[in-house]
Amino acid sequence: MITLYDCATAPSPRRARILLAEKGVVHETVQVDLRQGEQLSEAYRRINPQCTVPALRTDEGLLLTDNAAIAAYLEARFPEPALLGSTPAEKAEIASWQWRIEFEGLMAIAEAMRNSAPAMANRALPGPVDYAQIPALAQRGLARLQQFFVELDARLQGRDFIAAERFSIADITAVVAVDFARVVRVKPGEQHPHLLRWRQAMALRPAMAL
Repeated sequence: MITLYDCATAPSPRRARILLAEKGVVHETVQVDLRQGEQLSEAYRRINPQCTVPALRTDEGLLLTDNAAIAAYLEARFPEPALLGSTPAEKAEIASWQWRIEFEGLMAIAEAMRNSAPAMANRALPGPVDYAQIPALAQRGLARLQQFFVELDARLQGRDFIAAERFSIADITAVVAVDFARVVRVKPGEQHPHLLRWRQAMALRPAMAL
């Protein structure tokens, strides 16, 4: 049985949860309490020395410790529906937007949150090593996030999906980024009509409630 090491309140494992649901993959779930620091415990370090979630244990015993590996494995193992694209052109376009959403969206939010939240003192980056906060990076993260919303709104003008004219992993990652931005008090507004329309449409997919 495939096992997902998850945290119900965190954005990164939510990406894996949605992907598993969209593909209809039956799996077990083990919750890891990030707020209590369970990811840094000796017990979880023995499972995943990177001290991060998600982690996915395949039924062959392989442990995957990041969303990129999890997506690659699930797409190869369960090819339908194809969420990373079917043709070479689709695969390239989806991969490009996936990277942009991660770098310009999720990383901007992480910069803003991890470099400002008191609970994240000395935890400015995830993983086993402690890093000090840099307040200037929090301000830069907020500026990057605002620009990300502007560019995503422009991309979605006249489009139902972010890439390749079909629902894809890029839409999953973007939903998670847009929703998670609330932790730094940023959300789409009336100045982002195309983004708001797209997010409302995405809400109709059952997996997005996870």
